[in-house]
Amino acid sequence: MKLVTAIVKPFRLDEVKNALQELGIHGLTVTEASGYGRQRGHTEVYRGAEYRVDLVPKARIEVVVEDADAEPVVEAIVRAAGTGRIGDGKVWVVPVETVVRVRTGQRGPDAL
Repeated sequence: MKLVTAIVKPFRLDEVKNALQELGIHGLTVTEASGYGRQRGHTEVYRGAEYRVDLVPKARIEVVVEDADAEPVVEAIVRAAGTGRIGDGKVWVVPVETVVRVRTGQRGPDAL
C-alpha cells in the first residue's frame, strides 16, 4: 500500500476530488495547510499599505491506495490541480506498512 500526499491550491480541491472519484477512490483526507515553496509567499496591498504574505494557503490531500493505484492517482491529481502557474503544489508517495479499520479491526487491503 502507498500513501499519496498532495499539496495543492485550495481552489483546485473540487477538481482533484472529482478526478479521484472518477478513479474509484472512495476516501481521502483533506487538511487546510499553509506554507511556501520557491515563490516565498507574495506581496499584497490592503488599504494602500503593501505587506508580505509569507505563508500561502494550501490544501493537503492524503489518500491510501493499493500499490498499483498509486501512479494513476498521482497522475490524476497532477492533471486536476495544475494551472501552469507557480505554486501549483507537490505530490509525493510513501510506503504504508499497515492500515487498520478502527470499527472492524480489518487490516491491510480490506481496511481500505
